[in-house]
Amino acid sequence: MVPLAHTAVLKNYFDVSRRLALNPYHLLSNAGIFPALLNDVKQRIPVDKAIHLLEQSAQISGCEAFGLYMAEQRQIADFGELSLLLSYQHTLRDALQTIVRYRNIINNALEMCLEEIGNTVIIRLEVISEFNGYSRQAIELALGITHRFCTALLSQKWNPLSVHFTHNAPHDLTVHQRVFGCPLEFGSEFNGIVCTIAELDKTNPQANTAMADHAQRYLDIDLLHNENESSIISDIRKSIYLLLPMGRATIAQVAHTHGVNVRTLQRRLEASNTSFSSLINDVRRVLVFRYLKNPHYSLGQVSDILGYSMPSSFTRWFISQFGVSPTEWRHNHLMVH
Repeated sequence: MVPLAHTAVLKNYFDVSRRLALNPYHLLSNAGIFPALLNDVKQRIPVDKAIHLLEQSAQISGCEAFGLYMAEQRQIADFGELSLLLSYQHTLRDALQTIVRYRNIINNALEMCLEEIGNTVIIRLEVISEFNGYSRQAIELALGITHRFCTALLSQKWNPLSVHFTHNAPHDLTVHQRVFGCPLEFGSEFNGIVCTIAELDKTNPQANTAMADHAQRYLDIDLLHNENESSIISDIRKSIYLLLPMGRATIAQVAHTHGVNVRTLQRRLEASNTSFSSLINDVRRVLVFRYLKNPHYSLGQVSDILGYSMPSSFTRWFISQFGVSPTEWRHNHLMVH
């Protein structure tokens, strides 16, 4: 299944690209996106093409914060048919859990989960597609939109503790500091926003249970249609992306996340000619380079993040997959870069 997103994901693209002296029509054409599609927010485009567009635009313009510029003016209304349901949720927690439930309607490359640790909550985000490599711009766009959404829902009373990125810091933090207004941590183990539980449970001033119920009945029809079309493999892989660095990527946890028992999950994977261990391996092959490229992580830390109890087990796996040791790969990569 090709991951798709509403064209609303590229809202503000024309404005931002022109502000940075780019030719938006030329870049859209290079990415294989018809400019006219952006005029209809109900149209869907391949996520890979949108990511390619963002990365190319950032590279050509020399603007490391291209995705954040696009996120800066987003509103709840930009969530399309999901907007009404989100606007009337009782708390921020309810609204974010609604995004988790219906995220495939607006962007089926987006994965989000809420992780509670003591009195704090991590709102973890990943953009998972077939795009070749990690997309800084897609992650920052997603985090920027999420932050803007929280601010809008709570009528400017949103106060996160910090925002985290697995990639390195840009040369200029001005846009990041303006958009997020809180401590920023780059080279982190995860992409996400950290806040207190009290912040998550703040009441939405516009909460309306009757209106929310009405909107949900309408959306459940779309959700059923979308679930019938979606790929179980894609959904399981997205869950593993989020759960693996948390040390929770077990088949039992993933099955629980998707509301089925372990045997049911295994049967679905078998029907798709794959297995849970194969999907774990696929995700590890992608995530390992994200962390090896960051010199702040020791090999022991990378091993832990990927779910290996011993660094030696991680080293054997890496050699079997890529033909060199992780130490040698990191040395060669850092020498080139």
